[in-house]
Amino acid sequence: KNPLVVNGIVDKAALKQHEVVLEVGPGTGNMTVKMLEQAKKVVAIELDPRMVVEVQKRVQGTPLERKLEVIHGDFLKVALPYFDVMVANIPYQISSPLTFKLLAHRPLFRCAVIMYQEEFAQRLTARPGEKLYCRLSVNTQLLARVTQLLKVGKNNFKPPPKVDSRVVRIEPRNPPPPINFAEWDGMVRLCFNRKNKTLRAIFTSKAVLTLLEGNFKTFCALKGIPLPEVADQGPVQMEEDGGDAAAGSKGSRSLAPHLKMLIEETLEETGFQDARAAKLDIDDFLALLNAFNKRNVRFS
Repeated sequence: KNPLVVNGIVDKAALKQHEVVLEVGPGTGNMTVKMLEQAKKVVAIELDPRMVVEVQKRVQGTPLERKLEVIHGDFLKVALPYFDVMVANIPYQISSPLTFKLLAHRPLFRCAVIMYQEEFAQRLTARPGEKLYCRLSVNTQLLARVTQLLKVGKNNFKPPPKVDSRVVRIEPRNPPPPINFAEWDGMVRLCFNRKNKTLRAIFTSKAVLTLLEGNFKTFCALKGIPLPEVADQGPVQMEEDGGDAAAGSKGSRSLAPHLKMLIEETLEETGFQDARAAKLDIDDFLALLNAFNKRNVRFS
C-alpha cells in the first residue's frame, strides 16, 4: 500500500494520546505502527494467522509492543472490545455487515475511518433521487454522519484491485435516534425492494399484506389487543406484483382487507400514496413509520 495513503488515513482519524484504536485487518502492520506512535493503545483484529505473527514481529522488542493487542479472529464473530476510534482497510465483501455491526456497537465510539470499495462508499452518502440511493444510504445516515475523505486509485496497491477505493469517516449520532431499529429496517427494506414503485403498490401487494397480517396478529396477541371483527368481504383486491402468497390462512378469517384499509389510510394521511422510496428522505420515512405504528401496522 502506498505510504502516502497510509499517512492520509491515519491523519484523517486525528488520533489523540488517550484514545484506544480498533484496527481491522492490520496486515503487515504499516498502519498499525503509525497509530501506535500516536494513540494510547491499538487493538488489531486479524483473521489470517500469518499476519498475526507479522504484525507482532513489527513491534517486538520495542516500546510500542506493550501498546499492541492482537485478536486472532473474524471481526463479524468476535465480541468487540472498548475503543474510541476505528481505522480499517477492510475486505470489501464484508463491507455491509461490518458497517452495521459497528453502528450497533455500544458504548458509542468517536469515529471510524474506513476504506471501502468506491461504489459502496458512495452509497453511504447518496441522497434521495440519486442513482446509488438505497436502504444502506438511509440506514447509515439515520445512525451516523458520514463524510467522504479521500479517493484512492487502484494503482496505489500491489497487486492492484479491479476498482478504486474511497476513505470515509463515520461518526455515530449521539444520542442515537429514539426508534426501534428492527421496525425501521423492516419498513425500509420493503420500500427499497422496489424503490421506483409507488408505496401504495408495494404495501398492498399480496406478499407484503401477508407479512403484515402475520405481524399484526402477533403484535395484537403480545399486547392483549383484541383482533378487529372483520366481515366476510370476499377476496381483497391486491396488487399482483409481489408474490403468490395467499392473503389469509385457511381456517381463519383473513385480516388482509383490514390491513389494506389501514395502509391506505396511513398513506393518505401522510400524502405518500404515489411517493417512491427513491425520492423520500429520512424525515419522510420516520413520519411514515410513526403513522403506520399508530395503527398497529408493524414491520418486525
